[in-house]
Amino acid sequence: MRTIPLLPCASIDEIAKFADHLGFRVTYRQVRPNPYVALDRDGLELHYFGIPGFLPEDSYGSCVVITDDVEGLFDAFAAGLRAGYGKLPVSGFPRITRPRRRKNNDNRSGFSLVDPSGNWIRVSAERSPVELPSEASVSRLRGAVDNAVVIADSHGDAAQAAKILAGALARDTTARPEERREAEEYLAELRERLAELRGH
Repeated sequence: MRTIPLLPCASIDEIAKFADHLGFRVTYRQVRPNPYVALDRDGLELHYFGIPGFLPEDSYGSCVVITDDVEGLFDAFAAGLRAGYGKLPVSGFPRITRPRRRKNNDNRSGFSLVDPSGNWIRVSAERSPVELPSEASVSRLRGAVDNAVVIADSHGDAAQAAKILAGALARDTTARPEERREAEEYLAELRERLAELRGH
């Protein structure tokens, strides 16, 4: 048994070009009676159907990809995106987030790839490498980072995530140096996303 995601798009040609950067190949394409393209990358299949005038901002399309090599898949996708777009797209359509553990996914590592039509391809590790810590043992700053990851990388609200992190960094003066460094690095990444959005 297998399931193949079927996602909406404005242009099957735009999607095919985007997917080519990621190492997918087109296995089927039709224009009439309805635009349709099937893609494959080492057994990972994504299918798209075209809707004239479809806007990425209106998309609710989403699927989950489970893999035992989150970092390897991210590295391959990131290299292809850099080659195709001249940089790693972190805002707008398309965009990609960096792998991070997700408290809303049993502490599994994962990243999100948002395609040019606004569909979220959520990549998740097969299993969690460590047990989820109890809430009582999580520092305030660590908890703020965990919440910001969910808000920005799972829900797409970088502005709210940056606000949470900036406030937590200002308030928490007892965090361990490595926690503070992680929070500062993620806040810088969120601000880069927001700056790119303002530049569009």
